Amino acid sequence: MVASMSTASRPSPAARAAAPGAPSTPPVRSSASSRPRLDWRVRFAALSLIWGFSFLLIKVGTEAFAPFQVTLGRLVFGTAVLAIALAVRRERLPRGLRTWAHLAVAALLLNALPFSLFAFAEMSIPSTLAGICNATSPLWGMALSLVALSEDRPTRVRVAGLGLGFLGVLTVLGVWQGFSGVDARGTALALLASLSYPVGWIHVRRTLAGSGHSHLSLTGAQLLLATAQLAFVTPLFTSPPAGVPVLPLLAVIALGALGTGVAMLVQYGIVAEVGPTTAQMVTYFIPVIATVAGVALLGESLRWSTPVGAVIVLAGAALTQVRPKP
Repeated sequence: MVASMSTASRPSPAARAAAPGAPSTPPVRSSASSRPRLDWRVRFAALSLIWGFSFLLIKVGTEAFAPFQVTLGRLVFGTAVLAIALAVRRERLPRGLRTWAHLAVAALLLNALPFSLFAFAEMSIPSTLAGICNATSPLWGMALSLVALSEDRPTRVRVAGLGLGFLGVLTVLGVWQGFSGVDARGTALALLASLSYPVGWIHVRRTLAGSGHSHLSLTGAQLLLATAQLAFVTPLFTSPPAGVPVLPLLAVIALGALGTGVAMLVQYGIVAEVGPTTAQMVTYFIPVIATVAGVALLGESLRWSTPVGAVIVLAGAALTQVRPKP
């Protein structure tokens, strides 16, 4: 579920892989006269709530629709929001076959694949567990960046954070009980979804950084391509739903319009105003909100190891973002 944007001083890919996102070019920091009237802290809180509740919305959506249908609906409504933003700002989609080819890969790795995997995962695991699995993205990103990005050198603190984070994952899963009570397939799908984000961001960093296109233009094109990918796949593997219940439909609409479209626009604004380091802190609130929402609104059970493991995961993820002093 959620990714900080590239700037002149880029954070590591692990930092950008925390939540669903899209490629961007370096945003220009807002001047005092052009800053939004709504304080960034209020928008930050709203973004945390939107992305935290996304896992609950996925769960509700899959009660009536197939996972691919939930993802397709999410992408359709998210793309519609960005299309409106492009029209209002009079921006065009990027040009160039090579750019679109790289965006197609980004669309698969950052949207179509992880969104679908989370939807499939929540067919058999609680939304609380899915939200916690999403928080492992910075850990995967740290591990991958050590291999794929030569300029991202490890430090003892960051390596310790990596080990601590994956210890937290084992705590969440209750490894000392032999993973009793945890659906292995659903959990594996959720962890694979969280792994897809940093893989996508490494591709974006290598191929689209500094492309000259605006972040809104690239994001709109990426979501459009992800929608096309799901529009092709969904009819091949699903049948039309027997009915269209109101609540699951509203959940899919909110998941797309708010959790994908509006959330991306809000995050870009926060990054432009206060920078990616502060913006990426939203990562640490998402699993907390997802857990509270799942327990309070869906009545999902919660073992003691789940919140304890989640805290360990977040502590490890935070350590992986510690940069050495120049």
